[in-house]
Amino acid sequence: MQVTPYAIGSDRASGPSDDAYHEPMTTPRGSRPPAPSPLAVALDRVGDRWSPRLIEALLGGPRRNADLQAEVQGIAPNILADRLRRLEADGLIAATAYSERPLRFEYRLTADGRALAGALRLLADWGAHLGPAGDEHDFLRHEACGTALEARWYCPTCGEVVAAPGPEQTRRL
Repeated sequence: MQVTPYAIGSDRASGPSDDAYHEPMTTPRGSRPPAPSPLAVALDRVGDRWSPRLIEALLGGPRRNADLQAEVQGIAPNILADRLRRLEADGLIAATAYSERPLRFEYRLTADGRALAGALRLLADWGAHLGPAGDEHDFLRHEACGTALEARWYCPTCGEVVAAPGPEQTRRL
């Protein structure tokens, strides 16, 4: 987004040299800006209002535009089209044409999109705890006994459950 500064009391837009704080910011020579955190990278891909809900709608299988419009309440058609294009560009969904005239698509999750499902389920379960006190929530439950499930960090190599992963117990490669 580009911000155009305007001179107060003037009909013309001021130029970039009028105010020093409107000059572009630079980093010192030889230094690089810090790398974005993994959370920032994830939120850049699906951190808007509609993308997680579209991913959730596609968990049940392939959907067409009209199906998604009906399933994701409140999304405007132009926003739906934009989010579907972005999710496809990010490799989270794949579009397959089912009609050439007019050109229409069916959307399905890719492997990356399905991998995101686990994180969305955790987020939804966390959201269920935020409801009004006394409400029944739709927690993820173990089918055999009905107990609410808990997420745990687990190392498949050691077979060990890590209680609260901290910097001393984990590292990024």
